Amino acid sequence: MSRYAIAVLPGDGVGPEVVDAALPLLGKLAHGASFSFAFETHPAGALHFRATGEALPEATLAAARDADAIFFGAMGWPSIRYEDGTEIAPQLDLRIALDLYAGVRPARAIPGIPAALNDARAAAIDFVVVRESTEGLFASRGRGEVLADREARDTLLITRAGSERVHDFAFRLAARRKSRGRPGRVTCVDKANVFRSMAFFRKVFDERAARAPGIVADHRYVDAAALELVRKPWEFDVLVTENMFGDILSDEAAALIGGMGVAPSGDIGDRHGLFQPCHGSAPDIAGQGKANPVAAILSAAMMLDWLAERHGDGALAHAAVRLERAVDRAFAAGRLRPIELGGSDGTQAIAGAIAAEL
Repeated sequence: MSRYAIAVLPGDGVGPEVVDAALPLLGKLAHGASFSFAFETHPAGALHFRATGEALPEATLAAARDADAIFFGAMGWPSIRYEDGTEIAPQLDLRIALDLYAGVRPARAIPGIPAALNDARAAAIDFVVVRESTEGLFASRGRGEVLADREARDTLLITRAGSERVHDFAFRLAARRKSRGRPGRVTCVDKANVFRSMAFFRKVFDERAARAPGIVADHRYVDAAALELVRKPWEFDVLVTENMFGDILSDEAAALIGGMGVAPSGDIGDRHGLFQPCHGSAPDIAGQGKANPVAAILSAAMMLDWLAERHGDGALAHAAVRLERAVDRAFAAGRLRPIELGGSDGTQAIAGAIAAEL
């Protein structure tokens, strides 16, 4: 039997609640299977920082580095900040420490969850935003400067090495999706008509596209991409973009399929993978059982799929599909409705309905 060590970082606010909803489903999938999980919980986050002065303890980082995968709840608290005014964000520290360069943000319509667009084609939405997560404008985090209270500067960084690897990741993902019936197309999203850095990002994209036979490569300026995501999102497959652009477009993508409560994500590198819901810690509803656990549950499915590919474990791949389909079946009948979508179903009701489908 294969045993996988999962470092669990529940974090702040609703993070522990959605983690507690997702982990039993993984246990249910492992029951009688050829794989099992060893979950170990570790502290990090804004509340831990307030109590101890550490946002990401060295022991937690070491555990994350040693684990087969990392499962993350949510971190941050608006009123708890560093002296420079920025929020506590260990998830960003983990991206750099573990070189998690590909931020993978799927957007797939779920049967029974109302889409933002009143168009029958919205049921076919199924695309992925791949966000370069270690450079771009975020490279200035903690390094920006304010000059004489007169102006502030943050520098955007695009490197050849960083661009090559995230583009290659996007092309591999598109090829994998093509084998499952998707179009096999990667769209480079940039602002190459204005910035030299973006023209360079596109140049490297075109070079790597030549090494990806069978995959269609095209381009969109970021403003046009934002427009077309509202007009015809069902036409996209994989989008690859700079860090800040990806941060914004992935939230737009989440809005198209029902909001942040149903939007999963993965932060993936060559050796490590971290999986988390796209939403934040939501202090306003923390501890009330109102948080939608679907984003966390679908993030768990992404983790299973990544582990399956990394370890050649077909049973995990099958479990990932089972979990996604259970989510779809739970909502397809139209009886479940999360609180943020005008319903009355909270964390445990939704998790229980999905568990029943397994």
